[in-house]
Amino acid sequence: MAHDHHDHQGHDGHDPRHAHPHHDHTDVDWEQMGPLLETQAELFTPLYEHAMAWLAKRQTEPGLVVDVGSGPGVVACLFADTFPGARIVAVDGSAPLLARAQARAERLGVADRFGTLVGELPDVLDELDYPADLLWAGRSLHHLGDQRAALAAFADRLTHGGTLALQEGGLPARYLPRDLGFGRPGLQARLDALEAQWFATMRADLPGSVTETEDWPALLTAAGLRPTGTRTFLLDLPAPTTDRARAYVAAHLTRLRDGVGEALDADDRATLDRLLDPDDKASVHHRPDVFVLAAQTVYTAVRTK
Repeated sequence: MAHDHHDHQGHDGHDPRHAHPHHDHTDVDWEQMGPLLETQAELFTPLYEHAMAWLAKRQTEPGLVVDVGSGPGVVACLFADTFPGARIVAVDGSAPLLARAQARAERLGVADRFGTLVGELPDVLDELDYPADLLWAGRSLHHLGDQRAALAAFADRLTHGGTLALQEGGLPARYLPRDLGFGRPGLQARLDALEAQWFATMRADLPGSVTETEDWPALLTAAGLRPTGTRTFLLDLPAPTTDRARAYVAAHLTRLRDGVGEALDADDRATLDRLLDPDDKASVHHRPDVFVLAAQTVYTAVRTK
């Protein structure tokens, strides 16, 4: 289970080219994907820092924090900063990504209270040494076929009074003005629609896939937890943006072109190709109006029994 930041993700969450790194696909070279996932997660750090400040008021001084679907460990290491008295365990299906997470913890000086656990979710959580005070599932749940059963398994690994923080939903990210100055206005909205179709197919094809109404507080309640809050966090990197943000936008649009580009009409494909041409001054590599605006929602619930 790996974050595609992006967003999972993130980071705005989905990767049609690779059927999204949250799910364990043997055709994905995780060592190759690792640096990209790490860079994207770093870009979203302001959003995660706001989310963690909010969580810290809900679950004070946890002893064990578990990041479910941690990817290369950027978020897990942020938890180590947020909760200096906690042990952090990064859980993922990819050993190469967890190796990056461990190396990151060592670089940041938190390796003495940082561990990793490799295996398929949710069953691998049975290998935790003791229950979690805070379990974070950041855009990883939707890559498990039976989300209701997975939430019940997550809940079972919490201490009495422990919190499950579920990051799902939000709004599609935006990077470009509606009217680009060429092509038909509204390209990103049409890409969103294709990505939503891809996502529905991805969900349907997961092993043991079960259709659920995505009422997350209701599903958390069904897992035996008491919902305690919902909040949406914003990443707002306005134009003119940084080189790192620009590179993220280019990488994201490239994955979309590779994943759903064939479903675009000829005009939109030509527009997308132009946006990704580094030799074109109207591309995202050069244009001054590129930005990153993303909204991601976190739901919290507490184990009371």
